[in-house]
Amino acid sequence: MTAILVAQLLAATAFAAVHLFSPRLAFLDKVPRSRLLSAAGGVSLAYVFVHLLPELAERQATAVTGAARLLRAETELFLVALAGLVVFYGLERLVARARGGKRPEDAPAPAAVFWIHIASFALYNALIGYLLVRREEAGWASLATYALAMALHFAVNDRGLFAHHGARHLAAGRWLLAGAVYLGLAAGLATSVPELALALLFAFLAGGIVLNVMKEELPEERESAFWALAAGAAGYAALLTAI
Repeated sequence: MTAILVAQLLAATAFAAVHLFSPRLAFLDKVPRSRLLSAAGGVSLAYVFVHLLPELAERQATAVTGAARLLRAETELFLVALAGLVVFYGLERLVARARGGKRPEDAPAPAAVFWIHIASFALYNALIGYLLVRREEAGWASLATYALAMALHFAVNDRGLFAHHGARHLAAGRWLLAGAVYLGLAAGLATSVPELALALLFAFLAGGIVLNVMKEELPEERESAFWALAAGAAGYAALLTAI
């Protein structure tokens, strides 16, 4: 077993642990919104805009010249990123409408909506696990920055899912999400996709990350900490540009 594989397994375990230790994260569920969650959201956004999207733009230029039959427009990868954002916005609206406008603690989403929501995030987690192995940029620095950003992103997602689904998330949802990370990692070790398809996967992930962070920060009743998010984004952006 190589050192990089061990590191990938440890990263996947850290991702899973965020979900499995969800009950111990309850101290983050408060109003005004936890500064730690806002800072974690800022880190995730910095990773998308400083590292991920510039890499996609570079790869897009290569793909357009080398695979014009597949990429007919320069904006195609960013359309996939937009699709990721829209898909997760649609999921959020589905859950909100299923509760009839009531607060999550007063009206948990129906079981069918819960399973749709969790299945979608399980696929999202599997994609993140897959990209642990099949990242566009290899190396220790790339793995470390990706792992840290995604671990913090999982913390943000987990608290949002708990707010929506409560006991169902603790009983079943968190276990499925943790297992999905390992399934994605296993798929990454066992399979390889073309470079263009990998770029599309990263693009979809980028859109999903942006939506999943902002949907937690924007509601006025959360009293989110702008300065904590800005500090997290600025600090991680500085780190990414320095390495």
